[in-house]
Amino acid sequence: MKYDDEFAELQKSTTYIAVQVVEYIPNAVVSKTIVKKITGNITVSSFDAGEELAEKTSPFDNCIQIIDGAAELTINDKEFKIHHGEVIIIPAHARHHFNATVQFKMISTVIKSGYDI
Repeated sequence: MKYDDEFAELQKSTTYIAVQVVEYIPNAVVSKTIVKKITGNITVSSFDAGEELAEKTSPFDNCIQIIDGAAELTINDKEFKIHHGEVIIIPAHARHHFNATVQFKMISTVIKSGYDI
């Protein structure tokens, strides 16, 4: 996998298979940056079964696309199970966290505009 050194993002004008950008690693959450700009970022992440991300908030909407497996996501105390091929938008300022009861991979897209930081 080739990365542009300056921004630690995937090399431009190159094709990638999204689900292969990150591998599953036992007992870990792995993330790789596809695009990172001041105006937003796109990240691919893999979660091994049993892993989770602590609850947090963001001042921007976050579009989540599941590209392998299924994720459990809680947004403001409402639970969602999102499957391969499905998309959900986490609203700006919403409390949320991920839980992996099974392995899953996702693409996260954040566009930093339209909201106060």
